[in-house]
Order: sequence, then C-alpha cells, then structure tokens
Amino acid sequence: MFRIGPYSIDSRVILAPMAGVTDRPFRQLCRRMGAGLVVSEMVTSDSRLWHTRKSSFRLDHTGEAEPRSIQIAGGDPEMMAEAARLNVANGAQIIDINMGCPAKKVCNKAAGSALLRDEPLVQDILHAVVGAVDVPVTLKIRTGWCPETRNGVRIASMAEAAGIAALAVHGRTRADRYQGHAEYDTLARIRDAINIPLFANGDIDSPEKAAQVLAHTGADAVMIGRAAQGRPWLLGQIDHYLRTGEHQPEPDLTAQHQILREHLHALHAFYGDYLGVRIARKHVGWYLQNDGNNRDFRQRFNQLETASDQVNAVDAFFADRCAAA
Repeated sequence: MFRIGPYSIDSRVILAPMAGVTDRPFRQLCRRMGAGLVVSEMVTSDSRLWHTRKSSFRLDHTGEAEPRSIQIAGGDPEMMAEAARLNVANGAQIIDINMGCPAKKVCNKAAGSALLRDEPLVQDILHAVVGAVDVPVTLKIRTGWCPETRNGVRIASMAEAAGIAALAVHGRTRADRYQGHAEYDTLARIRDAINIPLFANGDIDSPEKAAQVLAHTGADAVMIGRAAQGRPWLLGQIDHYLRTGEHQPEPDLTAQHQILREHLHALHAFYGDYLGVRIARKHVGWYLQNDGNNRDFRQRFNQLETASDQVNAVDAFFADRCAAA
C-alpha cells in the first residue's frame, strides 16, 4: 500500500498515538484487528525520567509486531536526538516525532504542537533526529498553532527536506484542541506540496468518512485515534471497506465479549493486578460508552478491586445481554 523506509505497510489504516490509551496491550490488539501500523504512547525525550513506572511501561515493546514505531516528545534538538538513539537501541524501528499534542502540560514545556510556533526550532529538531538514527523518522503535526497561523504546508515541506519519511497531520490547529470539526483542505494543500506518505487524522470515525477524507486529501492512509477507543474492530472495518467498498458488520455480542475479555487479560498481565485493574476501568468504560443502559454496570465495575472480579463481571454482563437478545 505504501512504504516507510524499508517497511511496506499493507493497510491504509494506522492507529494514532494516544497517551494513556495506546499502550502495548491496546497496540497489539489493534494490529490483530486490522491496523497496518500502530504508534506508541508519547515518550519524553528526557531519558533521566525513563526510570519512572510510567516510562518503563511505555518503553516495553516485547512481542510487538514489526515495524515498531515509537513516538518521542521534547523541545531540545540534542535531547531529542539522544532519545531517538536510545529508543533505536531498545528496539524501535521507526521514530515518530510529536509536534501534534495540544495538551497544556506538553505545550507548556515547548513540546508537542507548541513547537509549530517556532519554525527554526522545528527545523533543528527534524535535522537532529533524522541525523541521529539510521531508521525512518516520521512526524505528527497539526495544521498550525491557531487558525490565523496555519503553517502546516511550510512545516510539511520543511519535514520532507529534512528527510522525514512520512507525515501525519491532524486537521485542527493547536488552539482548536479537539473543539469544532477537523478541516481537511489544509491536508489537501500539504499533499500537493510533498511527495512522502501523508496520513490524515482527525474526526475519522467510520469507513465512509475514511474514504471521503482520503478522496478529498489524496492522503495515503488514515490515522484513527479517539474513534478506536472501545471499538478496536473499527480499524479492520475501515481497512475492509477501503479494499472492497463493502461493509463489515459490527461484531456480535459473543465476539465483543471475546475481544474485551482478551483485552482485560492482556492489561492485567502487562500491568499487574493492582495497576491493571485500574487501567482496565477506563477501557471497559469506552467499550460500553455508547449504551446509556450500561451506566449502572460501569459504576459497579469501577468499584471492583481484583482482576478475577473484573473478568467475572464482564462474563456475567455479556451472559445477561446474550440471554436478553
């Protein structure tokens, strides 16, 4: 379908990096469900912080399918270059630079989408990271800092000139955060300006929307973020539709139960019982968020304290739903 350096990606659907969401269990699940590429949670470029529990989990890529794409974030070129080198030594096969995160705690440190205000610094970071490693380097940006300064086309051209292997663009500015609707006209202009693979991101939540965005922008692939939370099968549905023009049905209750059960076991195994139980609560909430009738179950589920109680509760919940169907 398209290439990132030596890697051929056979699906036009990519899982977006999302802090607190795209951990190893979720990435592995999404690869099995149809994503051609998954990108890790953001890892700070300050390697002095890598001894923390959070970073130790984010740096663990054991058993992941290739190519392993690791996202790094920071605002110092040399620190970013060193983080890239260390991640490659730890098994990263693609380094992804975060210049798209709108979170205040990231932007306040002159990282993420805050960098888009400083084009010379962007250029320095791109050249430093590309020059530091012998694996492909990709970049994630927004269309600009604010609607009045949409400089995405200039940043994209700068990225290609610096040797960036592929570019993902979220169709909002940093000031927009996640408000309003994503716009794709800027992505179409970026497509006209660069020849490297382009990934369209923002508000893509159905197979039809994916096809529309690809047609409008000329992008090589779509990058799915929030819409995959609690619906990892959406990635495969989009991939199937883009290949065939045909819809894949929603998984039935039995299949949904199996997916969620598998996800729970992976979370408990990866994080351990204490932390795994707590992280599982938000994922289960996302799986069940579209049905208001599930609110009482979600509240009870969030009070459970052991992995076995969580699995048993999910089993009983789906048994009741199947019996009522």
